[in-house]
Amino acid sequence: MIAKKRFAAPFIIWIIAGTVIPLASIAYYGFSSRDGGFTFSNITAMFQHDHMQALGLSLLLAVISTIICLLLAFPMAMVLRDSKYGKQGFLIFVIILPMWMNFLLRTMAWQVLLERQGVINGLLAAAGLPRQEMMNTPGAIVLGMVYDFLPFMILPIYNTVSKIDNHLIEAAYDLGASKAMTFARVVLPLSVPGIVSGITMVFIPALTTFVISNMLGGGKINLIGNIIEQEFTVNSNWYLGSGLSLVMMVFIIFSMVLLQKFDKTGGANLI
Repeated sequence: MIAKKRFAAPFIIWIIAGTVIPLASIAYYGFSSRDGGFTFSNITAMFQHDHMQALGLSLLLAVISTIICLLLAFPMAMVLRDSKYGKQGFLIFVIILPMWMNFLLRTMAWQVLLERQGVINGLLAAAGLPRQEMMNTPGAIVLGMVYDFLPFMILPIYNTVSKIDNHLIEAAYDLGASKAMTFARVVLPLSVPGIVSGITMVFIPALTTFVISNMLGGGKINLIGNIIEQEFTVNSNWYLGSGLSLVMMVFIIFSMVLLQKFDKTGGANLI
């Protein structure tokens, strides 16, 4: 038994070095002032107007992005489930293929597509339509989020729906249920674990992102992630940045607990 525990030592060291120590550092700075004293001011700074406005916009765009990803991912997951094995593998490969490319390069590609003299506006001009201002808008940020995070919604849902026993669906049809009723009373409740996992994997990075909003928002649209990043890199105010980060961590943990609770009870409530 002792020998087996030794195999866990590298993992424990990794967790301590990569998670525990950084979190402890953030907590230290978050509750400290520049003169080294204890303070809550870095935490309560989240309630300042600018920070609350950025948090509200971050929540709004994250919710919109998550909903769009869910609406696109569920039908795609069902298509994958019902496709033949060979075609199924190819479709999964196509979905994960963009993830092999660097995250920054994928986002930069949307800059080329959306900018004033970009590909999309070039096509509009060729069709005789006016050019559109698509860059530096909330819509561009949502588009970037959906593109970057959609695979993280598709794969968990597909993993769940692929395990649904076809006999359950056939039994619902035999009992006279319509396709809509079968979906609502059988498929959807059994898909809740995958939906919850997908929402978690999309909503949290969408809420905290700053790279997408920097590149597609042109620095003109500040999300809470941008403010935290600026406090660390531009203002060199690790104390305020850490305090805001702690508030966001608490918010994220609360969101995950809420989603996991729905994961355990939601399916039963839907039936």
